[in-house]
Amino acid sequence: MNDRYLIDTSVWIFALRTKYVPKIKSYVERLLDKDKVVINPIIKLELLAGTKTRNEFARLKLRLDALQEIFIDQEIWEESQKIAFDLRRKGIKIPNIDIIILSCAKIHKITLVHRDKHFDLAGKILPIKLKNLI
Repeated sequence: MNDRYLIDTSVWIFALRTKYVPKIKSYVERLLDKDKVVINPIIKLELLAGTKTRNEFARLKLRLDALQEIFIDQEIWEESQKIAFDLRRKGIKIPNIDIIILSCAKIHKITLVHRDKHFDLAGKILPIKLKNLI
């Protein structure tokens, strides 16, 4: 699954909102146009939970369902447990949801696109490809 990108919610929100950030929106659109974006169930949940109407929910769900999805299988759960343990031993505490997202990117060897300091902290320890759009 080379040359693929898992876009974190921290980026999607700046690309999808009415008052979007042009630089972020164009970056996301370029990846989408090239069919390089994947998603996982957690990011999809976070995005859909933030919708305000049933119509908005339905439109966004349709768009997200069109993306290739990385499912959270046993391998990802086990990797998440190892990452959580390793990071805590090094004094790095990040939300468990972010650990699962990191595990998806690490296991599938894809770039995690984000705007979240937690991922940069983990990236100092983990062999993972990150792209911070801050």
